[in-house]
Amino acid sequence: MPLYTYKGRSARGELVTGRLDGDTADNVASRLMSGGITPVEITLLGGTGDIDLAKFSKLLGTGKPKTADLVLFSRQMFTVTKAGIPLLKGLRSLAMSTHNLVLREALEDILGSLESGRDLATSFARHPTIFPPLYISIVRVGEATGTLEGSFKRMAEYLQQDDETRQRVKSAMRYPIIVMIVLAIAVGILTTFVIPKFAPLFKALGDNIPLPTRIIMGVSDFTINYWYVVILGMVAMTLAIRKYLATTHGRLQWDEWRLKLPILGRLTHEAILARVSRSLAISLAAGMPMIQTLNVIAKSAGNEFMAERINRLRIAVERGDPLSHAATSVEMFPPLVLQMMSVGEETGELSELLDEVADFYEREVDYALKNLSAAIEPILIVCVGGMVCILALGIFLPMWEMIGKVGG
Repeated sequence: MPLYTYKGRSARGELVTGRLDGDTADNVASRLMSGGITPVEITLLGGTGDIDLAKFSKLLGTGKPKTADLVLFSRQMFTVTKAGIPLLKGLRSLAMSTHNLVLREALEDILGSLESGRDLATSFARHPTIFPPLYISIVRVGEATGTLEGSFKRMAEYLQQDDETRQRVKSAMRYPIIVMIVLAIAVGILTTFVIPKFAPLFKALGDNIPLPTRIIMGVSDFTINYWYVVILGMVAMTLAIRKYLATTHGRLQWDEWRLKLPILGRLTHEAILARVSRSLAISLAAGMPMIQTLNVIAKSAGNEFMAERINRLRIAVERGDPLSHAATSVEMFPPLVLQMMSVGEETGELSELLDEVADFYEREVDYALKNLSAAIEPILIVCVGGMVCILALGIFLPMWEMIGKVGG
């Protein structure tokens, strides 16, 4: 649908600018007038050589709003709703002030959707790549219960905490990843450039070349002579893995394997449980039904294996089991957390205790991240030492053999 830029005057005579999509300029003018804006100028975007950067960013797969953009938007919406500013006017101001082109285009579409009579949650749901299911569900409950400002405040706090945890995990993972990449590059350089320099010298030994040296020389020769086979093999393997992970069974197995990794598996598991507990807490505090909450959280768990556990939890709750009993049957939480859930159900303070559970797991994740380098260093040392030992033996064993012959 074509996109138009417009300039108009509000009922108070204020200048209003923005963008709207429509079949024709007359259609856009009608929508503006129905929203209380008198159009002054309507121009087809791109009709005079302009470039629609938002659509161009979408085509490239870039420009998608980050979590920080969504946090800022949620805080701004909290301010708008708390101050009693009309929703259309507040959203129009935010659309004009946001720096992210994709988010701006989405807000303008949401404005058009609201003007056509849809509610806010349904308008947000038109952009699932920007607004996650939990966000939309919390907003829908806020609209239904008249607590929209509280919904935006909860989502801003939740998204900020979740983003901080994700960033800390990513930051802690950079060190081991960089070490392994550097090691792979070093092995590639040795195999491609260093070993061939020693090959004529080693071949002078005839049939007495040690086994590690023969293996290294064979790998080096194959890499140099059939480099295109190596590249094609790596590309084919990458595509095959991606295709397998795109299947339900493949993604389930991969996510289960991730949780069983030494050190990192426990860290990932606790980070997911922190997110699930926090999501449960804010959803129940907002007034969402338990079954709907579990259904939404399963879709946004970020791990298919854990999502399958949450779905089993939802099915048990649908049968009438209390949350604490259902959580025991799916083996998601440790006994201490199950006891806290049970107490929360008995006292009617389940959301508050789930907040405490989320805080507990976040503290555990923080502690694990602070000690991650110390825990991973021995594994990295063994890997690096083993690779260096293999290369050293492959190079020095034939030299010792030759020195032995010369000495004999």
